[in-house]
Amino acid sequence: MKIWGYAATLGWALLAFVAGQFIALAVVLWFRFSDLSSLLAAPFDGAMVTLFILIANPITVAIIVAAVLLAHARPTDYLALRLPPVRDLALGLILLVALIATGDLLLYFAGYPLVTPFQLQSYTTAGAVGWLPALLVGAIIAAPAGEEIMFRGFLFRGWARPDRNPWPAIVAISVLWALLHVQYDWTGLLQIFIIGLFLGWMRARSGSILLTILLHALFNLEGTLETLVQIRFFS
Repeated sequence: MKIWGYAATLGWALLAFVAGQFIALAVVLWFRFSDLSSLLAAPFDGAMVTLFILIANPITVAIIVAAVLLAHARPTDYLALRLPPVRDLALGLILLVALIATGDLLLYFAGYPLVTPFQLQSYTTAGAVGWLPALLVGAIIAAPAGEEIMFRGFLFRGWARPDRNPWPAIVAISVLWALLHVQYDWTGLLQIFIIGLFLGWMRARSGSILLTILLHALFNLEGTLETLVQIRFFS
């Protein structure tokens, strides 16, 4: 199958990301224009975050799929939407637990909070207006699926060529993925970068982004549970 070149792959990815973000922003502003001052005062408002996730990701995925179809390729093949080997599934789950536990221990003993202000504000405000179930769907399902299709699916296919070492592509994609999460401080960005390296390696090893979507979703689920525990018992 035809694979887009390095520059074209980046161009399509940027188009998909920017289009999703701008359309989501337009919808949010349309819904909240009369309440713009409070929106600016609480940039991590849960309803706004939910709308962004649930609007931007489908648009991003649609443009990525269009780019794949223009390459005359099947999305399932191009984006590696296939079941992983059982051994890779088991390995991925074990390593994910180890990475999460190690990261939490390092944050705890270094004196950094396990739950970020972004998580606390978005989950608290979403719960206050009845948007928490929608936010959970966005954080645990929509965001992992959309981001994995973009990063470990489309970008990986374009940058990690079969005849070359995949690690330069894995590192570059992990950097881009971490920089996408501007809502976190440096500790959060570092953790996301490391998880990105892990997901990229699992993608290269298994040949499946269904596996990385699952691992990404479980990572977000663990962060969600920590946030809900923090709000319920320690706030």
